[in-house]
Amino acid sequence: MTRLVLAEFADPETLVAAARRARQAGLRGLDAHTPFAMEELPEALGFGSTGIRLVMLASGIAGAAFAFWLQWWTAVLDYPVNAGGRPLFSWQVFVMPTFEGGILLATFGGILAFLLTSGLPRLNHPVFDAHGFDRASQDRFFLAIEDPRADGARVAALLDGLAPLSIREVAA
Repeated sequence: MTRLVLAEFADPETLVAAARRARQAGLRGLDAHTPFAMEELPEALGFGSTGIRLVMLASGIAGAAFAFWLQWWTAVLDYPVNAGGRPLFSWQVFVMPTFEGGILLATFGGILAFLLTSGLPRLNHPVFDAHGFDRASQDRFFLAIEDPRADGARVAALLDGLAPLSIREVAA
C-alpha cells in the first residue's frame, strides 16, 4: 500500500529545496502543486524525458510513408490513368498529401503518448481531498510524496529547517 504525504510551503524556493531533499533521500513518487509554473521544479523532482518526441517522430514518419504508399498504389497499380502523356508515378503531386498525413499521425501519436505517460484521464486523486489543498491554485505550494517508505514523521525529519506550514498524511 502506498502512502501519500503532503507538505505545504509558503514560497516557491522552499518547495524546490524540499523537492531536492526528498529526491536525494531516495523518495519516489514526488509531485508538486503550485499556483504558477516554475522552471526549476521538474529538474528538482527528477522528471526526465518522456519520449513523446520520439513517438511523434515515428508516427509522423509512418503517417507520411502510408500516405505516399497509398497515393502510389492508387495512381500506379489500382487505377492507372494516362492523362496527357504524363507518367503514372509523378511524385511531385504526392508531396502535399504526404506532408499532411505525416503531420496528422504525428499529432495523434503525440496526444496518445501524452495521455499515456501522464496517466490521464485521471479525474480524481486523493490529494484533492486534503484539507486546504484548494489554495494550491492561489498562494500555497505543495509537495506530494507517494511512496510506501514515506510517513509523516520521516518527511518532517527530512524537511527539518525548511519550515513547512504543515505536513500531513492523506488517505490514499
